[in-house]
Amino acid sequence: MIDQLLDYDTQLFLFLNNLGKPTWDGLWLLITNKLTFVPLYAILLYLLYKKFGLKSLLMFVVVIALMITFTDQITNVFKRGFARPRPCGEADLLDQMRFIAVRCGKYGFFSGHSSNSMAAAVFAGLILRPYYKNLIFILLFWSAVVAYSRIYVGVHYPLDIFCGLTFGAISGFLFYKISKILLRTYNF
Repeated sequence: MIDQLLDYDTQLFLFLNNLGKPTWDGLWLLITNKLTFVPLYAILLYLLYKKFGLKSLLMFVVVIALMITFTDQITNVFKRGFARPRPCGEADLLDQMRFIAVRCGKYGFFSGHSSNSMAAAVFAGLILRPYYKNLIFILLFWSAVVAYSRIYVGVHYPLDIFCGLTFGAISGFLFYKISKILLRTYNF
């Protein structure tokens, strides 16, 4: 059963990855770059400051740093634990796929880009939901685009992406709840 699931995952990866065209490669490489969205993060921090004040913003920065560290490190534990090679590391796939990423990396299950972007989207979307009702939908869409970029550039299978998004959503929700407790307990 697992072998069949992995076979479907590979087939879906090849289909989605081969949708790419050289015309769009630059855009997807930009989207997959971790530094591209620094302005988005700055805007989200500004919105947190605007709605909650400086003291709360400092607490949010600490919680966000812990959330990203937690999400990233658990992702690495899973990658080492499952030791599933990335598609770009599979010699028998290289002639069937488009690999345009800067580097491949060793293991891919599950995607750190997907988990981190989803954690940030869920956390910020929920914290700011009382003030910006539709922001969470924009952030979830952004996270999905970032996640798809990992398939496009050839470094993750769809199952890596799905599990990363799921774990990121759980992490974002958990740290959102922690922030709410801190806000109530310490009157931030």
